[in-house]
Amino acid sequence: MNEQTILEQLRRDAAHGLIGRRSLLKRAMALGLGAPVIAGLLAACGGDDSDATSTTASSDSTSPTAESGDEPSPTEASESPTEAGESPTEGSTGTAGRGEGDTLRILNWQAPTNLNPHFSQGYHNSAPAQMVLEPLLIVDAAGDMVPILIEEVPTLENGGIAADGKTITFTLIEGLVWSDNTPFTSDDARFTWEWVLAPGSQATSTETFETISDVEVVDERTFIVHYEEPDPAWYNAFSRGPGLGGQILPKHLLSESMGEESVNDPFNLNPIGTGPYKITEFRPGDVVLYEINDLYREPDKPFFKQVEFKGGGDAPAAARAVLSTGEVDYAPNLQVETQLLEQMEGEGIGKLVSTFAGTVEQILINFADPNTEIDGARSEPSTQHPFLSDIAVRQALVLGCDRETVTTQLYGATGEATANVIAAPANFVSPNTSITFDPDAGAALLEEAGWTGTPRAKDGVEINILYQTSINQLRQKTQEIIKQSWEGMGLTVQLKSIDAAVYFSADAGNPDTWSHFYADVEMAAITTNPFPQPLMRYWLSADPDVDLPQKSNGWSGRNLTRWQNQEFNELYDQVRTELDPAKQAELFIGMNDLIVDDVATIPLVHRATPAGQTIKLVGNNPSPWTEFTWDIANWKMDG
Repeated sequence: MNEQTILEQLRRDAAHGLIGRRSLLKRAMALGLGAPVIAGLLAACGGDDSDATSTTASSDSTSPTAESGDEPSPTEASESPTEAGESPTEGSTGTAGRGEGDTLRILNWQAPTNLNPHFSQGYHNSAPAQMVLEPLLIVDAAGDMVPILIEEVPTLENGGIAADGKTITFTLIEGLVWSDNTPFTSDDARFTWEWVLAPGSQATSTETFETISDVEVVDERTFIVHYEEPDPAWYNAFSRGPGLGGQILPKHLLSESMGEESVNDPFNLNPIGTGPYKITEFRPGDVVLYEINDLYREPDKPFFKQVEFKGGGDAPAAARAVLSTGEVDYAPNLQVETQLLEQMEGEGIGKLVSTFAGTVEQILINFADPNTEIDGARSEPSTQHPFLSDIAVRQALVLGCDRETVTTQLYGATGEATANVIAAPANFVSPNTSITFDPDAGAALLEEAGWTGTPRAKDGVEINILYQTSINQLRQKTQEIIKQSWEGMGLTVQLKSIDAAVYFSADAGNPDTWSHFYADVEMAAITTNPFPQPLMRYWLSADPDVDLPQKSNGWSGRNLTRWQNQEFNELYDQVRTELDPAKQAELFIGMNDLIVDDVATIPLVHRATPAGQTIKLVGNNPSPWTEFTWDIANWKMDG
């Protein structure tokens, strides 16, 4: 039965006295009808608040939750002016708070290209998806777990976590439905695990779920996640954090599209979920438009009728739009020189909101050969880089990185120089590393290793470096600072910048993605979560065919550098099941030091993530451990 037919049925039942005002109001609200329509229906009811016993056959099917004769909940009764005999005011949806605001305008200079977070390569995709698809829980700014779709966070104390750490029990909130009114059940959680790990899947969230041995459905609201070994980061599954993709997927829509077929499913561009909004239009690489999910579980939220999530442009333009001109209400990830941000903020239109977690801007070293082609592909793990395979060259590059200048000139208060890939939480940060900028020592190291002349060469191999990153003002300026020092050591450096939507995409057919890595070095920011095991996956090589990007796996491996180290793999394997916090710290610090000492990566800046918002926006609580849209239902305009 479509909405128009249901509406006509409601009108007839109201006119013939077959439905009372309270049940009518409840059903109209469930349908998301506007204020004028609700007022007309209530007028047809007259003043009778009672319900006829004969309504079951004629109108109960119009409501997803109400049964004949049901009264509105105390919240609905107290919040609706119509219960006191008043007609709804203009602009009201019949529920206080919901839809009182107009359009929320978000500008993310990295445009979204896919709205299935399990295919996400960054926040530009997962943040707009989070407004629709939700995880079971998130980790907030304080590092505490917050239940989203579950009654409470499992703990040892409440029995949700078994004493041996091998089972986690979740209980869903009662009455959850997808935005198409299909019940949300434990079967959807089990299906999500199956969908991600289906043979041929190109999901980027694989490591989030691969430690799970089974998802046992107890009943519609209860399920148990089983592990073969204790998982100290159990909350990564079905939660959300950078690179995890823990959102639950609807079984009834995707059960026929698994494995290789899943990447092309229309759902990826138009998902439905349990979040406060649903999508009305998505133009990949441009904009996502949303309207309120009328079946959202909190009846007084969200505040904004519509949301526009716009992508494109660059970080400085986004900063101006939110801090100077007020064209938009929120702009995340403002990678702009701090002096310029502070100058714009001083205009009084917008304000800066920064979160400082584990994001590290770094230069990744390619251990494969980006110029030798094998079966139509380059940077294949079976090849060896002609000059970066020499640790003396890698160490010289480190000595030529002026991290302090990059940080002070470009980041200011929003960054600090670092020599670690794990920069947070504090208990996992290595005390064993240090920062040294000495290009003269770097040049001497190259001479000693036999790399001489201009450009430096050895055995007929010249050091000609292709240094790539995404298009971003801060990154291009960082490239220039580092290029100057490297060239001062007698190296040849060519810079390349790629549109962020291409660079961070999962497009197996595009040679300019960071996973293809058709360059000698490349720069990007990589973010961790409170338990940095997923971060360490970027250097894992336990199964090279899977872990290292290459043509045979569609460049889906996480270890972009193609660096292989057995000692690292062993430490990673140990931390996966270690429950002792002190031993966890020892293992993570050990992995960090192996990466840094062997120069698989050159960490540069421990970055805060500055965002801008209008001074009128309230209610948002950005967390460094999840998408900035995680609490979009709470956002409001003050004044």
